[in-house]
Amino acid sequence: MFMAASLKGNNRLSLAMERTGQWVFSQEIPTDVVVDVGEANFSLHKFMLVAKSNYIRKLIMESNEADLTRIDLSDIPGGPEIFEKAAKFCYGVNFEITVHNVAALRCAAEYLQMTDKYCDGNLAGRTEDFLQQVALTSLSGAIVVLKSCEDLLPMAEELKIVQRCVDVASIKACHEANFPSRSPPNWWTEELSILDIGFFEKIIVAMKLRGSKSLTVASAIIAYTERTLRDLVRDHTGNGIKSSSESDDSDLRVRQRDLLEAIVALLPPERAALPINFLCCLLRSAIYLKSASSCKNELEKRISVILEHVTVDDLLVLSFTYDGERLFELDSVRRIISGFVEKEKSVAVFNGGDFREVCSTAMQRVAKTVDAYLGEIATYGELSISKFNGIANLVSKDARKVDDDLYRAIDIYLKAHPNLDEIEREKLCSVMDPLKLSYEARVHASQNKRLPVQIVLHALYYDQLKLRSGAEDPAQDAMSTRSQLQADVSLVRENEALRTELMKMKMYVSDMQKKSSGAGGKGIGGGSKKPTFFSSMSKTLGKLNPFRHGSKDTSHIADGPSVDVTKPRRRRFSIS
Repeated sequence: MFMAASLKGNNRLSLAMERTGQWVFSQEIPTDVVVDVGEANFSLHKFMLVAKSNYIRKLIMESNEADLTRIDLSDIPGGPEIFEKAAKFCYGVNFEITVHNVAALRCAAEYLQMTDKYCDGNLAGRTEDFLQQVALTSLSGAIVVLKSCEDLLPMAEELKIVQRCVDVASIKACHEANFPSRSPPNWWTEELSILDIGFFEKIIVAMKLRGSKSLTVASAIIAYTERTLRDLVRDHTGNGIKSSSESDDSDLRVRQRDLLEAIVALLPPERAALPINFLCCLLRSAIYLKSASSCKNELEKRISVILEHVTVDDLLVLSFTYDGERLFELDSVRRIISGFVEKEKSVAVFNGGDFREVCSTAMQRVAKTVDAYLGEIATYGELSISKFNGIANLVSKDARKVDDDLYRAIDIYLKAHPNLDEIEREKLCSVMDPLKLSYEARVHASQNKRLPVQIVLHALYYDQLKLRSGAEDPAQDAMSTRSQLQADVSLVRENEALRTELMKMKMYVSDMQKKSSGAGGKGIGGGSKKPTFFSSMSKTLGKLNPFRHGSKDTSHIADGPSVDVTKPRRRRFSIS
């Protein structure tokens, strides 16, 4: 009868012995050996074990003890549960071999030397027959067996169980990808996603060697990533992500980082095989997990190649933390845009063109996306002017037919940062060309008090010039217009400075009058000089009026009675 050998020592019966007590073959023959497997202890009969296991026979024969009564088999593959089945086999008790336990039984048979060479019809032969005739005849069976091998290394590899499973799985997966046998057609990708990354990598490499299409490999990688890194890749709300409390070196973070880097290394060489939103999610995960630079650089290059297909939401995925409350480092976004621009320049040079003269449709699409992206991130306080301008300047100004989207982003930034001084606002607006705004945008800009006076003057002057010339689009005069505007803006600034000095002087004279109020004669005498000073200042200011003698850019306007370019009333701008 099977008994728990540890009954006297610790008064506990192992679960394994409770099960083995159910298949005792005789109550008349006492047990003569105790087998320890971890915390489980089995009281068995030597002659039954020796009949099937050459390993146990050698232990008994080579023992220094006259009567060996205890054997330690704690390192047997599969542990107590698998040893129990091996012992049942020695006693001739039936048990079921399944795809879940066949690999462990095969390894245990090898460990115990229960081979057909030692005894016909032994456990090793039975498990091999099951592998070949049942388990490895289908993709699902091969995957389950391979999954069970994760705890049986390195013996499972030495017995070629792993390699046989990989071969079958890769062949079946390629066949299912081309000729689906069930619905949905990509069911096989879910089967592969249960594996450890090491075994999954072996199958993907085998599929590539068999000539599998890049899209097939990509679909398997996407399914695997969404299952193993679900919280990072699929959960955009940040649920379950505790970036503030988890350490960068926590076990979970380290495992996720290693897993992500292994997945990126498996991506097919064709960089357009994967959807751009998936690549953006991978890159955000790499930034969050602080992955190796090589991993992030690879993802950035892949995104930049197909950047014309990116959406604003995709770029926002890269830019914000999982809770959406603060910005990530924007260096990745800048490198992606810069890489795309460099690629476009290379293509233009290769085609014998000039990138500054001709911008591709893809470049124009990216410029529009970048401007819209700037409008989305402009509200965040940690976005500096230098970072804003740095991203905006990555795109050539020639790639923007109109600057309306960029103007919108600048206006949003000015609303979110109301404490900017005049110099900072001018620096922010320097990335925009006011002459490339649409009529509606120029009207809005001319009334926008947040803009610096230079930009307002640009908008007003452009419309005035267009009205005078009667041209539909006076773009040919853009350079001369800019030169005239620069001179006019300089005069306006000098005018403002003089006004300031005038106000100071007026206040000074007023103070002097109050102090001399006791002496009426002196006060009147002092007041008689005041008109002379103001009249001279008025004359000086009048000379600095940029529109006193008309625009400098009116040489091309024909003379005629319909246009009177000498009347100041028709040429003045009202700036409020």
